[in-house]
Amino acid sequence: MRTAHPRATIIHGYRATPEDHWFPWLAERLEEHGIPTTVPALPDTDNPDPDQWTAAAGAAIGTPNPHTTVVAHSLGCLTVLRHLSALEGPWRLGTLVLVSGFVDPLPAIPELDTYIAGGCDLTGLAACIDRLTVLRSDADPVVPTPHTDHLATLLGTTAQVVPGAGHFLADEGVTELPEALRAIRV
Repeated sequence: MRTAHPRATIIHGYRATPEDHWFPWLAERLEEHGIPTTVPALPDTDNPDPDQWTAAAGAAIGTPNPHTTVVAHSLGCLTVLRHLSALEGPWRLGTLVLVSGFVDPLPAIPELDTYIAGGCDLTGLAACIDRLTVLRSDADPVVPTPHTDHLATLLGTTAQVVPGAGHFLADEGVTELPEALRAIRV
C-alpha cells in the first residue's frame, strides 16, 4: 500500500498571478516544512471562465487525501469549492484554508456575476475536510464581511478575523499571511 505524502496547492483569485500577494511567502514556508507546494496560474485571470478555472484548479489539486492542503484566495475559493463539490467517490481533504471567500455576487465587481451565478452546493462538503479555516479581514473593500461570514456558516464554521488585512492584497501591505500558515498547522 502506498503512503500519501504531504502536498499543498495555493489557488489565486481574480486578476492575480502565482507571484502576487502572500502566495510566494506561504509556498516558501510550506516548502521549508517539507510540504511540496504548487501555485498554478489559472487561465485568463482578467476574464475568468468558471469551467476553465475549475478544470485548472482541479488538475492542480487532483483527488485530495488527508495529507493534502489547499489554500485559496477570493474567487479562487469558489473555484476550489466547485472542484471539491464535483468530486465523486469517497475522498478526504486534510486542510482547507479559504481567504476572503464568498459564494454570493460582489457589489464591487459586477463583471464577475456570471462566474459567481449559481454559487456552489456546499452540502456535506465540510464533513470531508479534516481542518477547515475561513479567514476574512475586518474591512475588506472587495468582499463584504457578510459574504465571507455567510460562506463560513454554510460550511459549518465561523470566519476568523485578521484585523486591517483589507482584501489580503500586496498593495494593501499583505505579503505574508501567518494566519494561513498557523491554520495549516505545520
